Amino acid sequence: MLSGRRLDLLNPSPLDVEIEDIAHGLARVARWNGQTIGEHAFSVAQHCLLVEALVGRLVPSIERRWRLAALLHDAPEYVIGDMITPFKTALGLDYRGFEAALAAAVHVRFGLPPALPAHAARPIKRADRVAAFLEARRLAGFGEAEARRYFGRPRDLAAVERIAVRLLKPWPAGQAQCAFVARFAALAQAGATPRAAAP
Repeated sequence: MLSGRRLDLLNPSPLDVEIEDIAHGLARVARWNGQTIGEHAFSVAQHCLLVEALVGRLVPSIERRWRLAALLHDAPEYVIGDMITPFKTALGLDYRGFEAALAAAVHVRFGLPPALPAHAARPIKRADRVAAFLEARRLAGFGEAEARRYFGRPRDLAAVERIAVRLLKPWPAGQAQCAFVARFAALAQAGATPRAAAP
């Protein structure tokens, strides 16, 4: 990693996870395999910011630590990239287990449980699907019917579109990286993320 950390992908340690590395990597990983409109790729960092904002809209009373979990929901992709779901399924290895181990290390590093409780995971998954619907329609060339078939049509679509409008314009990688770190810092300031001790 650019921070100087060495992350063992087969046995990831929370002590080797740094938010700066996550933000740097996610800002440079393209959603939709880069097949989106705009001068810049729509990054996983922007997608994570969108999901976190949607979680706050869908469940206004949700604890800040679960909003942090929403921001970090695709954090493993900072080292393994963004693979489409059908391809993950087609791989011969236990890709989901590999991804889960990385996610657990990230969670522990920032004071979250290794596996999220269902009451926290559900709204994040819902917001992730809403984000995918919006991205498919606004950025990836999907028609309304096709996006609805794959992701479902969000309830209260006009309201979620108002939240998403600023985040659905692809940013340069540096802007996405800075915005991701800033949002992480805002959530961490609220006491959501005790920092792990340095090795």
